[in-house]
Amino acid sequence: MHRASARTIADPARLGACLTRVPLPSTVESLPQSYLLACQRRQAPYDRQLADWAVSPRPPLEGGRPDSIRLGFRMVKTEREYAADIVQVGKLVFDKGWVAANDGNISIRLDDERIMCTPTGVSKGMMRPDDIIIVDYAGDKISGRLERTSEILMHLKIYELREDVNSVVHAHPPVATGFAAAGLALDTALLPEVVIGLGCVPLADYGLPGTDALTEPMLPLIPRYDALLLGNHGAVSYGNDVMQAYFRMETVEHFARINFVAEMLGGARALPRVEVDKLFESRGRYGVASRATQQPGCPVSAEDAPAATQADRMGDNGFYVTRDELIQLLEEAIRVRRG
Repeated sequence: MHRASARTIADPARLGACLTRVPLPSTVESLPQSYLLACQRRQAPYDRQLADWAVSPRPPLEGGRPDSIRLGFRMVKTEREYAADIVQVGKLVFDKGWVAANDGNISIRLDDERIMCTPTGVSKGMMRPDDIIIVDYAGDKISGRLERTSEILMHLKIYELREDVNSVVHAHPPVATGFAAAGLALDTALLPEVVIGLGCVPLADYGLPGTDALTEPMLPLIPRYDALLLGNHGAVSYGNDVMQAYFRMETVEHFARINFVAEMLGGARALPRVEVDKLFESRGRYGVASRATQQPGCPVSAEDAPAATQADRMGDNGFYVTRDELIQLLEEAIRVRRG
């Protein structure tokens, strides 16, 4: 194992020279591009005091590729480890009821030439690592025994517009998808955690899944937000790795449920703008890095719509009850059920 000083690793040029001295049973030219990208990717933490550089060979997933590099605290995993991550997230998404049958898709950016993604026609709760597909940036399959997800174009567009993104998760969480089907964004400043982590979750208009019509309404939103609702379709979230993308989807659905309950209890009360400003300013203190900055109307603060609730913005097709009426309805339903 070759070790390099923090000074060497902090300098990308010296890091490249360090890489060529790694004692492997092959020349540096034979290393896969993912090894070299570990030195080059812009999110690599060159500005920190990193300690060790190590290469540890392990069994390859396919094609005889060597295994992983550990760069400080950042791990570039093997293909098999990435496939296992996708399988794990697929099971989480399935177990939470965010997908039915073969819905949903997950991907991971491996390097500048390859993307790993879920197959089509397979339940996300029943996948195995050998089911996972590798495609190029045109969406054409490079390896895998099954066919790739039919919605790979959406993933490719996100990777194209967000060089900081390394994973995408698309699912149909019921409550968030209910908002999307009703034409409602999750854009009210209700919860500090959501404002800090996501800002808000805007709504992209409907487009035919698997086509450019799906991604066209998303284009102005992808660079500015880390999660989107897709009109009459579902939600998509993305992040630096697959777990961050998954957790952002979890936040979206949790926020949707709280928002819905607040509306049923008489109307969600947005935070005042001064508090929203404080939350955005606190991101550095909490170590949160996000492209989602304050935009006009996203999130909606109390001053933006002091008397408007999500129900008010539903228009004439909404059905409204007061809090007292809702309580009476619930009590009556309980009495009827008890006989």
